[in-house]
Amino acid sequence: MSRYDNRSGDPTSYRHRSSDSGFGGSSAFGGSVRSSSSRRDYDSAEPLRKLDLDGLTPFEKNLYVESLLVGAMSEMEVEEYRQQKEITVEGRDVPKPVKSFRDVGFPDYVLQEITKAGFVEPTAIQAQGWPMALKGRDLIGIAETGSGKTLAYLLPAIVHVNAQPILAPGDGPIVLVLAPTRELAVQIQQEAAKFGASSRIKNTCIYGGVPKGPQVRDLQKGVEIVIATPGRLIDMLESHHTNLRRVTYLVLDEADRMLDMGFEPQIQKIVSQIRPDRQTLYWSATWPKEVELLARQFLYNPYKVIIGSADLKANHAIRQHVDIVTESQKYNKLVKLLEDIMDGSRILIFMDTKKGCDQITRQLRMDGWPALSIHGDKSQAERDWVLSEFKAGKSPIMTATDVAARGLDVKDVKYVINYDFPGSLEDYVHRIGRTGRAGAKGTAYTFFTAANARFAKELIAILEEAGQKISPELAAMGRGAPPPPSGHGGFRDRGRGYGGGRSWS
Repeated sequence: MSRYDNRSGDPTSYRHRSSDSGFGGSSAFGGSVRSSSSRRDYDSAEPLRKLDLDGLTPFEKNLYVESLLVGAMSEMEVEEYRQQKEITVEGRDVPKPVKSFRDVGFPDYVLQEITKAGFVEPTAIQAQGWPMALKGRDLIGIAETGSGKTLAYLLPAIVHVNAQPILAPGDGPIVLVLAPTRELAVQIQQEAAKFGASSRIKNTCIYGGVPKGPQVRDLQKGVEIVIATPGRLIDMLESHHTNLRRVTYLVLDEADRMLDMGFEPQIQKIVSQIRPDRQTLYWSATWPKEVELLARQFLYNPYKVIIGSADLKANHAIRQHVDIVTESQKYNKLVKLLEDIMDGSRILIFMDTKKGCDQITRQLRMDGWPALSIHGDKSQAERDWVLSEFKAGKSPIMTATDVAARGLDVKDVKYVINYDFPGSLEDYVHRIGRTGRAGAKGTAYTFFTAANARFAKELIAILEEAGQKISPELAAMGRGAPPPPSGHGGFRDRGRGYGGGRSWS
């Protein structure tokens, strides 16, 4: 049995550690801690964490026991490993990263699932994030999409649940994961089911657009893990179908996206109902000021781990091509591009609007292309069906609005096409991040019009950072020059039709 697994003992028993328990110790309130810039940065969270704890049962949250192999790593070895993996850390008493799954001390049943999934070694965010999360401290994780962050918080969540008393009738969940979209919530649930099943940890996914009945029944039976979108969760709380009194492990996934979508008031409302000495894990792909400000409200003295740079940048495994076009050229350019790259691989095409998404999909189907669309006006059943057809390769072309841009985890998306340029560079990075996942290579094509000129300078910076070629036309737009005349895009047609990979090179 793993050193973490506490469930087979007396369900009401705890391994008390005064400095590590859910309250009363320095990990919850800081105690005598003084030496950390994080403490200064997050002092504003202290009053929140000193709310009345009367009547709250103590809970175990420091569950990390460093392995002998990890403990034997010298500071120089740790620094070399972090540099190699582009890991930056902040905070006091930061644990050493783990190099193998066995070093973490996960239960055997979790290790079996990891082996079954074919994982060879932890990703950078897992290597550093797992020891941090298991130590019970608040955690800020900044990593690009496709970096393995879902398991970086889910596997410690399973360990956390196994260390708590078993749910009593009427208890709400122990772990709450908030996600911005239905699609992301469902994908997180699939991972939670896969890795939590062997320890009999139950979960449910709470999101809108579907009947409440099955979700209500799950909550009433009792589940240890709830994955939810904010709106539907508030609905369930107000209807008294669940409560958050038992939540001791809170995850905010894609916090930047939740703020983009205007969920801050709902997040505030939900978090206000969770005990203040909880452990909070706050995940984001970018670190704009508003995301940092929200973190300061909810986290106390956190660890911070950054994979790569906190500055906005694209995955280097993705080849990026930008073509300067006019609006009227887009559809013909798209068809010529599809003629050259279509080989049965999955192709994801992003549009700005639901109407545009439907129109282009309809036109593509009329022209004989196997395309389906997904956006916010589709019913959940239709969205699920479209996703399954796309994942299975039965419909290898999917058009989408930004509802699918974050958290959409489809294996082997080979190409992403930005038919319309998004409203921000953050969304550009997340859109193209649907390809080049989990170590694979990918290619992104972007149509860029005069209406997008205000983004040219920042787009060039992202391209340059990733070592991509900049066309003279785009470079000129970045300097404030007017776009080239119609028909003279950044990548002119060469040879047959659009020229495909050759004309985009």
